[in-house]
Amino acid sequence: MIKVGIIGSTGYAGAELVRLLMGHKEAEIVWYGSRSYVDKRYADVYQNMFQIVDAKCLDDNMEELASQVDVIFTATPQGFCASVVNEAILAKTVIDCTGDGDVAFRAGVECNKGDENGGMQPPTLMFCMRGVETQKLRDAICNEPEKYDMDVMPTSQFQKDKFITVGLRGRILEALENGYKVPVARTILITGLAEDEIWVNMTRVSGVDATNPVSYTQGEHDARFQMYEVIAYLKDYVPGFKNSWLEHSAPFMGIRETRVIVGKYIMTSEDLLEARQFEDAIAVASYPIDLHHEEGGDCTLIYGKGSYDIPYRTLVPEKIEGLLVAGRCSSMDHGAMAATRVMSTVMAMGEAAGTAARIALECSVEPSEVDVKMVQQALIENGGYLR
Repeated sequence: MIKVGIIGSTGYAGAELVRLLMGHKEAEIVWYGSRSYVDKRYADVYQNMFQIVDAKCLDDNMEELASQVDVIFTATPQGFCASVVNEAILAKTVIDCTGDGDVAFRAGVECNKGDENGGMQPPTLMFCMRGVETQKLRDAICNEPEKYDMDVMPTSQFQKDKFITVGLRGRILEALENGYKVPVARTILITGLAEDEIWVNMTRVSGVDATNPVSYTQGEHDARFQMYEVIAYLKDYVPGFKNSWLEHSAPFMGIRETRVIVGKYIMTSEDLLEARQFEDAIAVASYPIDLHHEEGGDCTLIYGKGSYDIPYRTLVPEKIEGLLVAGRCSSMDHGAMAATRVMSTVMAMGEAAGTAARIALECSVEPSEVDVKMVQQALIENGGYLR
């Protein structure tokens, strides 16, 4: 049985980790870390865990934590995990899935940000509208394509099933001419679970550095002002939204880009566009380069020749041992990261990193020395896909 400790177990991500690990047949959570609820029963914080979790929340005694567990998850606020990581933690195999490369950066791993000028893709705050007459929207797009222009015309299922629309550029241009403040060039709408529910992907805060708490906080502030500007546009220019209302917003912005590490291999845009395969592949992906412009509100989509491999070496820092880095902070150039940053791909990278870390511990080797064929075999046996 793998003994697990979670730093930040009572937070948004920490609670989800608890839920997932409770169903893992080979994992036992022995440390529920929480600065806010030390000595309080976890089930008193999350009452849905009544008669499921009987443990109390513990403090951030890193040395004690490291001595009791095999695996440590950190699910903490901006940059916090990097501030508490010490030699007791780094003596073990560490997987940095912070998205921002916080642990890697603190450990001295060389990192890059953005394009050649340091420009990073801007974040977005998603929000949900209810009371939308979705059939009016469907009919307008299908019956008046000149007025309600789409980047790609929806398929026939669009008229009755769930959909994602990307377009209405003409509507946005008209709104801008009339004084509306729409921060993007395209209207992106996604149906929700209810018939009258639409999720809106249209805020965009340029110039945010999510590794800087001040910049990040300003971004959250600005995104919420943008949200109401977008709602005004939707009500006045997009069919079906006239009588709709704001139901809720996401709890925080979705960050597209911050740090990436310099690893044993830096995956490039050309690797993706040429659909390259690698002997040390640990995941296969197919999402195109989806590069949101640092300024201007638009986006560039570049499709390659097909699906592409992600090599294990992108998870391994070039110089620092005992560390793996998975997710959008792994070793990619600006263009490649714009494709690999999406959820399905980073989930596959995270699974590969966890698998490699286990094998490294079992074989008493550094992650950089792991036999990748063992990792690949384990991933396939667990239902993964490799070519």
